[in-house]
Order: sequence, then C-alpha cells, then structure tokens
Amino acid sequence: MARGDQLARQWKIVQTLITARVGKSAADLARELDCHPRTVYRDLAALQFAGFPMYTEQIEGKSLWSFLDTVKHHVPIPFTLPELMALYFSRDQLKILDGTVFYDGLASLFQKVITTLPPELKGYLNQIEKSLTVGPRPYKQYDRHKEIINQVNDAVIKNRRVEIVYYTMSRRKMTQRRVAPYRIWFHDGTFYLIGHCSLKNEVRIFALDRIKMIRTMAETFTIPDDFDTDQFMADSFGVFVGEPATVRIWFAPQIAGYIREKVWHTSQEIHEQKDGSVIFEAKVAGTAEIKLWVLSWGSQATVLAPESLQAEIRTEAARMLERYNPTAGIEELLSA
Repeated sequence: MARGDQLARQWKIVQTLITARVGKSAADLARELDCHPRTVYRDLAALQFAGFPMYTEQIEGKSLWSFLDTVKHHVPIPFTLPELMALYFSRDQLKILDGTVFYDGLASLFQKVITTLPPELKGYLNQIEKSLTVGPRPYKQYDRHKEIINQVNDAVIKNRRVEIVYYTMSRRKMTQRRVAPYRIWFHDGTFYLIGHCSLKNEVRIFALDRIKMIRTMAETFTIPDDFDTDQFMADSFGVFVGEPATVRIWFAPQIAGYIREKVWHTSQEIHEQKDGSVIFEAKVAGTAEIKLWVLSWGSQATVLAPESLQAEIRTEAARMLERYNPTAGIEELLSA
C-alpha cells in the first residue's frame, strides 16, 4: 500500500468524523472509503495513537466513532489532504520571496489557515511533512529591495507610470527611463518588471533588483487590449527576448533521456535517432539563453542550426580552452 494512499484515507476519516453530526461506524467509513473495515480499524488506531481525541459510543447496537466536541467547535476544514500538504510544503519554496510584499501576504494567509486547525491536526500535518523535503534553489535576497518591489507593485495595481534609474548588466551602465509597468513576473528566482519603456518605445523586461531609484508618477496609462504576458514571453527560452530563430540541437545518447523527460520550451519537438541520441528543435525568440543551456551540457550537445549560434558556441569554446591553457589562462586570472 502506498504511503500517500494511507495518508489520504486517514485524512478523509478525520474530515468525515469532524463534520458528522453523529458518529460513524467502521462499516460506514469503509463504504465511503471503498475499503475493508479492517483497514478502517487500523487507520482509526493510528489516528488515536497520533493524539486525535477520538472515542466510541454504542448507539442502537452500533459502535460509532466520533471526535470530542472541542475539536468539532473548530472551523470545518475546507481542504483535501493534497491541498493542505501543498500549502504546508510551500513554506520552504516561499522563502525565496522573503523580504517582499508577496511573501508577507502569503505567510499571513498560511498562518490564518493553520490557526483554524485543532492542535491534533497540526501535529498530524507535521508528521506528514516528513514524507517530503523541498530542496533549496539559488535565489536572490530581496529584503534590501523591498521598498522598490512594493512601489512597483503599487504602480502596477494603480496603472501609474514610474521613472526609474536602471542598471543594465550587459553594458554596465545606468540609464534613466519612464516605464508603464504592465506586470511583475517571477522567473527562476528573480522578479522582473514587464512594461512599456519610453526610452526604447517598446515593451521591455527589467530585473527589479537592478532598479536603483524609482519615482511613481501622477500620469496613468492603459495596457493595450492586445497585450498578453504569457504570449509575450511564450517564445523566449528564458527571460531575454530577441530575433526569432529555429534551433536544432543534437544530444548524445548518454543524456538523451534527460532531454526527453522535460518540456524545455512550448514549441519543442524531440526527434529520436537510431543510435539513441535525440535532436531537439524549437522556435525561440533570441538565442542568448539557449546558448548557455547548450554549453551546460558540454560535449554531449552540438548545435546543428542556426549557423549564428554554432559560431557563438565555437567562439565560447575557444575562449574556454584558452582559459584552461596551462601556460597562460588560469595563472593570468589569479595574478590579475
């Protein structure tokens, strides 16, 4: 029996007994759960051992199981076990939002939900938590950018233009811009602002932690009816948007399985080869990020098209080889 099935069944028993006006017999519970009464008895014993204040009473010759009234006085639980587990486990994932208005709001909501649960259910949920661990991922610390994020979020809600001083990482340069903020977008551990930039006269993407100064303007704006955030980002392989290109990348048999098992891009097609390798094909908006993706697979990946991306990979590989030249590369870096 799967551990998840057992937990789900026990949680259903808890919900059923809390909301029932009168107790339920093991046979009643077995019919509702579509299982054998012996299974229900084992689950009831496990719940009692976990500390749930359950008791039985004889009514009309039947042994009915119930919860003490102190538990029934709590707000009925409108969540299924998977929903509560998802909410509980999300605490670890939400840590990457710490220092933002979004984390504060979600943490407050989570706390309100948890306070509606009786102590026994909280303890049971803590036991369930041991079945899954959410590993940390690289993320940025946003506590020092909290005011900027709050101000951008307020401007998005109120459709107010903002004036920002923005640091462009690629050019290492500060520029002043007026932006109509359409949406805040969270991707791969980073908050971005998607909005119309007056300086470039087009919709651009700005990393919120690179906004050095911000001023909310009195001027309002209207988002064009034909603008859709998902559609705008659909062709991007990550964050950057550039010229459209069809990429074809060969992956060696040793790593082909890793390529098959994920959706890397909405337009992707995986072409199986006789030797067990695969050719990944997708139509993307810009190749800057897919270049980094290809490089991450080392010699197990080869760009077949476009030629411009092939040239970029060759140039990058040559630079890497030069860095690892024992007579120059690393020693020069250390002495710089």
